Amino acid sequence: MEQYNKDLTNIKRLLPYRLQFFAEGAEKTEEPTAKKLSDARKEGQVARSKELTVSAELVTLFLALKIFIGYMGKNFIELFRGFFQDFGKALDGEFTVVMAEGLLRTSITKVILISLPMLAIAVAASFVIVLYQVKWKLSGKPLKPKFSKINPVNGFKKIFSLEKVVTLAVEVVKIIIIGYVAYSTLKKEWNTLLILYDMDLYQGIALIGKLVLDLGLKISMVFLAVGIADYIYQKFKFKKDMRMTKQEVKDEFKQAEGDPQVKRRIRSKMMEVSQRRMMQQVPQADVVITNPTHLAAAIKYDKEKAEAPILLAKGADYLAQKIKEIARENNVEIVENKPLARMLYYNVEVGAEIPPELYQMTAEVLAYVYKLKGKI
Repeated sequence: MEQYNKDLTNIKRLLPYRLQFFAEGAEKTEEPTAKKLSDARKEGQVARSKELTVSAELVTLFLALKIFIGYMGKNFIELFRGFFQDFGKALDGEFTVVMAEGLLRTSITKVILISLPMLAIAVAASFVIVLYQVKWKLSGKPLKPKFSKINPVNGFKKIFSLEKVVTLAVEVVKIIIIGYVAYSTLKKEWNTLLILYDMDLYQGIALIGKLVLDLGLKISMVFLAVGIADYIYQKFKFKKDMRMTKQEVKDEFKQAEGDPQVKRRIRSKMMEVSQRRMMQQVPQADVVITNPTHLAAAIKYDKEKAEAPILLAKGADYLAQKIKEIARENNVEIVENKPLARMLYYNVEVGAEIPPELYQMTAEVLAYVYKLKGKI
């Protein structure tokens, strides 16, 4: 016995227990179900990237600027010229606060109207890119206050989380790439910038505008590439976060389909009610046809209500004995006919008329019963 205990101890040392390995569904290994994803959408949880939204807005903004720069430049120059002309005229006369307000209001209105096409395109692009990511599903639940969002403990955890470290690393990489793009672009245009002082005002503005647009487009394209990569990562992360344990899948299936035990109990109750109702029909039968011990089928023929005899009740084994017992108590004839009892039990539903192929055999049994009761 002592040697056995020593051997058992050595085995335990060699093969330490890892009970968590046997815990079914301990890890989230199952793909999210449609219901889980739908519930997440209702809560406002979707895969989306702020980087992609901002970068798409920047690209659209600079493209719109490139398209409308001529129109905007011309109108802004005319606006400034008109503004200073009106301002000079106002100074020549009596300059009042009302005149200043009117001049300022007119200038701001013109600036908005000149910038409106570009701003409209940028807003439309922002709307489209957000709609592409989250689809058309409005939810007010993300706006509801949550204590977890203002909990300082959770806040510190987020600050020092791995996700924040990755975000910081991405930001540093973005700054390095943007710095390189800006440096390489300005280096190519450096000789042109050196002769900027020899140009007139319009040439200088055009050169600076072109340089700013080219630099802005290059930087925004870098942002867009980062945004696309971030969106792919966010989709992957969201799908991983939405994974479920095997137990969660089972629980959801039970909620959707109903607990199998409850369903069995309901089915059992329904069968009991159906059998009780069926048994109540037996006293109205003309005859009970038996197997003789295993099967029983009660039929009734009322030519005013139906064209053929109707099966009022049927049963096997214990139920067959109950049918025969009720039949005896109510003076219903019991006739043994093995083939007919079998065909009625397996081929005819309770409450249905017997099929034409059983007319002859049933008619013979009914004729025999009616003769016994003196009905014919």
